[in-house]
Amino acid sequence: MVVLIVSLVVLVAVVVVIALVAMYNSLVRARHAWQNAYAQIDVQLSRRHDLIPNLVEVVKSYLRHEQQTLAAVTEARSAAVAARSAASPGDPAAMAALSGAENALTGSLGRLFVVSENYPELKADQSMRQLSEELTSAENRVAFARQAYNDAVMVYRNKRDTFPSNLVASLFSFGPAAYLELDEPHKRAAPRISLDSGE
Repeated sequence: MVVLIVSLVVLVAVVVVIALVAMYNSLVRARHAWQNAYAQIDVQLSRRHDLIPNLVEVVKSYLRHEQQTLAAVTEARSAAVAARSAASPGDPAAMAALSGAENALTGSLGRLFVVSENYPELKADQSMRQLSEELTSAENRVAFARQAYNDAVMVYRNKRDTFPSNLVASLFSFGPAAYLELDEPHKRAAPRISLDSGE
């Protein structure tokens, strides 16, 4: 009888240890997944940031009267590069700063493209068209990488916050992971449709 009780206690202890190890390993894999996904965002943001000085150089010769717009793009790029360098995906404040800097850069680039619409020679410039296409491609890659990152963060946060793995997460100090929220005004704005025939 004593042997049976000892065997049951040992069996329960082994099951508990296996469950704890499985939860710990699952949390580690989830943490590595979102860290890798953030590294992919970093690569795409770096590519985007590297294109902007070339764009500014091409535009500069055409937009002599729009120096304030060019300065805003340059300043926004510098702020975004600094925020990217300082960003830590586990720090919600750092991710909010990165989001804000990237949103400001997107806004200043949008204003630059609006202003450039008034310069037909600039729109026809081969370098400008090529850089615009590369920047659009970079924006798409950032959007895909951000989605993958946010998905990985959600999986990690679910594992970290649900019972019983939340006990393992707190025991082994698994820190937070913050989402990266970037504005995409062209996707959020509802299209305006006019049914007025002009009469």
